[in-house]
Amino acid sequence: MRKDLLPGEQVITVTRPQPRKLFFPGLLFIVVPALGAFASAWIVKGGPARLVPLISGDWTIWLVAVCVGAVAWILLGYCLPRVLRWHATQYVLTSRRIVARYGMLRKRDMQVPLASVHHIGVSQTLWQRILRSGNISLDTGHGGDAVIPDVPEAVKFRNFVLDAIDELPPGMVFEADRAEQLAGDAQYYRPWDMGGQWETREGGRDER
Repeated sequence: MRKDLLPGEQVITVTRPQPRKLFFPGLLFIVVPALGAFASAWIVKGGPARLVPLISGDWTIWLVAVCVGAVAWILLGYCLPRVLRWHATQYVLTSRRIVARYGMLRKRDMQVPLASVHHIGVSQTLWQRILRSGNISLDTGHGGDAVIPDVPEAVKFRNFVLDAIDELPPGMVFEADRAEQLAGDAQYYRPWDMGGQWETREGGRDER
């Protein structure tokens, strides 16, 4: 992250989503191999043959392979992707912006300049209140609303954001307000109000 910083920008905090969603994958990571080992030992000792006399000793290696395959499928197909998805998600707060990054192979990120944030909200479910996490919503004006889900220590993170906004240079806040004002003016701009004159503002060219 430090190589992506702007001149004068500093990292305030780096965190990941609250790891409560890893509870069930972590539980399976412990329980499933133990159950697989118990089932394999039971098969080797001839347990299936006592239950179903038609099952002979030739079936043992195949039944053990089924147990090993089931364990591997649960660990690699269910537990591992969720752990990697959590580990690849990162929330970074700097002195200029908030960056949320997702994914390892297919990466995507969301960046919100602190100068454009007008309101910060924290919403929490019951479990999130118990674990002191929450969803951070950032109102950037003109209907823009960014949500950072399941932030740990959500209230403390919001306070860090507010402190960083207070420490922004006054000129940066003015420029953000001016940019939003121009965006609002462009939203209500109507070419036909010019009496038949069509204007392309970006290129500075008129078409009649």
